[in-house]
Amino acid sequence: MLCIRHNTVVFKPKTLPQPELFVPAIRLVQPATGSFYSKLEQTLESFNYSSQVRLLCAAAYSSNGRGRPGVDPAVYFKMLMIGFFENISSERGIAERCSDSISIRYFLGYDLTQSTPDHSTLSVIRDRLGEDIYQEVFLLILSALQKHGLIKGKNVGIDASVIEANAALKSLVNRDTEEAYWEYVRRLASENGVDPNDSEAVRKFDRKRPKKMSNDDWQNPHDPEAKIGPTKAGAIDMIYKPEHTVDLDSGAILLAEVRLGHEADQKGLALHVLLAQVNINQAQERPSDSLTIQSATADKGYFAVAEMRQLQQEGIRTVISDPVPNRNFAKLAPPEAKAARHARRSAGSQSGKQLLKKRGMHLERSFAHLLDAGGARRTTLRGLANLNKRLKVSAAIYNLSQLMRKIWAVGTPKQWAAGAKPLGWMFLHLFAVHWSGFRKSILRWSGSGECSGAQSGTILPGWIGNIDAAFFPLRLPILKKVTISTGC
Repeated sequence: MLCIRHNTVVFKPKTLPQPELFVPAIRLVQPATGSFYSKLEQTLESFNYSSQVRLLCAAAYSSNGRGRPGVDPAVYFKMLMIGFFENISSERGIAERCSDSISIRYFLGYDLTQSTPDHSTLSVIRDRLGEDIYQEVFLLILSALQKHGLIKGKNVGIDASVIEANAALKSLVNRDTEEAYWEYVRRLASENGVDPNDSEAVRKFDRKRPKKMSNDDWQNPHDPEAKIGPTKAGAIDMIYKPEHTVDLDSGAILLAEVRLGHEADQKGLALHVLLAQVNINQAQERPSDSLTIQSATADKGYFAVAEMRQLQQEGIRTVISDPVPNRNFAKLAPPEAKAARHARRSAGSQSGKQLLKKRGMHLERSFAHLLDAGGARRTTLRGLANLNKRLKVSAAIYNLSQLMRKIWAVGTPKQWAAGAKPLGWMFLHLFAVHWSGFRKSILRWSGSGECSGAQSGTILPGWIGNIDAAFFPLRLPILKKVTISTGC
């Protein structure tokens, strides 16, 4: 439970202290902390994360000091960080991981005898905190990046992806007739001479029939905001669209938003670029009407003349490829034709090609970390507001990993663990390369010209034979693995 005393935000202890006659031996051992989470804690405290988050969330907690102790919101957002870095998308999985790991318990501020928050507590806190608080947490971390020079604010890139909703396509209900999906299919099957009572025949009919389902006619009762659309793999399912606006000079996410799945990519292009400028101004503590963005880069799906013209009127260069190679500019009004030609020339210029290359690199990386790495391509949440909360905090944590790379040269636990692997493979490779000469010297010293212990009757040659059997079959794999990137 949050209390406000003398204008200071404090929390009750997570557990009330109990008098003890004897101290358990397990309490005498300091929990081991993982190196990554130790560095993460140092990074957070460098910009007073805990105190800042508590102040941001103070309005969502009771100020009378009564009731059960509440979970520190700083702990809540730390647990979401655990989910991001451990590639866990569900709140149940996050809670289980935090309960099992000693190093994570220490990072959260819980000892071995305390109960960590369960998944239902995480859900309650998510519902309690408004979307505006998640935005403020995002800006808090964005401001920390600015202090380390990671927000340039000159060239931005924008792109959208797809999230599969937590709603089944075959749970749809017709808006007009209120028919469920299978009721609708059985009626169609009957109209086409298929026995509607034969389940196998109806399913076969459903698989083969062309599916042209409109969002105007159908909705999912479990998640009405989810829309019918193509997934990343090309299948038709219930989807949402996450969209990122990134700084092309640093890779930091400047704006993260989830949109309805049936909206066109180019819708609101100018608005989203200008909202990214608002976030830049807050992070850099500039006046609200400042304009630092010089160019906005996107793929051909964002080629919308009206949107590009609006950005160009603000003085922002639009680097967007034209999806129509032989566009007839004569059919456009002179101002629209001018805007289209400007975007087309910018995309074809040398500087434009470099910006398009940066856009692809930074945006694909951000989507890979936020959606693909942790299995978040299919969400466990429902509703546009909940998805926006999760995307904003995930984008904030992604930016936090960028900050850690700046400070510690490591941005993920896997990267920390994988840092020693290339050195290990390099050592093995060098050993295998130089083993031949070293082997001859040992055999010469042992007085044997053979590597087989059975033939020589000595210990050393037999030992050498074992190394031969172990290393030489692995020489080619070693050479291949030396070139593998950590991917972080």
